[in-house]
Amino acid sequence: MARSALTITAATFTATAALLLTACGGGGDDSAPDDIKGAETGASSPSASASASAPSDQPDLSLPADLKVDFDVSEPSEERHTAALGNAQNYILALNHGITAQDPEDPAYQFYALGNAAKYAKKQIQAWVDDEWTATGTDSYYKARTDDVSDSGGVLVTMCRDQSKFFGKNVKTNKVKYTEGSLNDYQEFRLLMKPPQRAQKIWKVLQIEVQGRVKDCRR
Repeated sequence: MARSALTITAATFTATAALLLTACGGGGDDSAPDDIKGAETGASSPSASASASAPSDQPDLSLPADLKVDFDVSEPSEERHTAALGNAQNYILALNHGITAQDPEDPAYQFYALGNAAKYAKKQIQAWVDDEWTATGTDSYYKARTDDVSDSGGVLVTMCRDQSKFFGKNVKTNKVKYTEGSLNDYQEFRLLMKPPQRAQKIWKVLQIEVQGRVKDCRR
């Protein structure tokens, strides 16, 4: 059940990412400019890499029994990339936790996000709440890739998404809105991860961008 998709070229996003990380690199302030508007997501329980990167005070990321998120990804060889990938996954889980909890102020996404990524999560959750929808089914992520962003210390996490079995469910009637599978179900997520700094003890998502109708992600 796709809500929205933003088209931005990989080169443009990566260039903007490098500038943002350079600007944010020296300080302990968790705020960030809202330069790029994001796209959309879905989620259930963390993968091994996600769990490994989670601190002991990790917020509740549990989801209802009828919603599952499948991360079919390989753990990167580099430890910092593993941590970045893990919390990119946790951000997706947190977004879905907020949707199913029907809480635009849910602390879960706020724990894993900064700046644009936090604003995006709140906006998406609010849209689901306003439309009286929650999520059900299976949301799948795969073909994960991690890349260093310039010399800023940041990592760009890229993943394919298949939401052909991910549906909306009316919170009042419990009626599920089933949709026919199409190219619209296949997307590419790009999440700009900011490394831990001072009070920020974990990798957090600074920017999010989603490319819709990605043929290379079709399975």
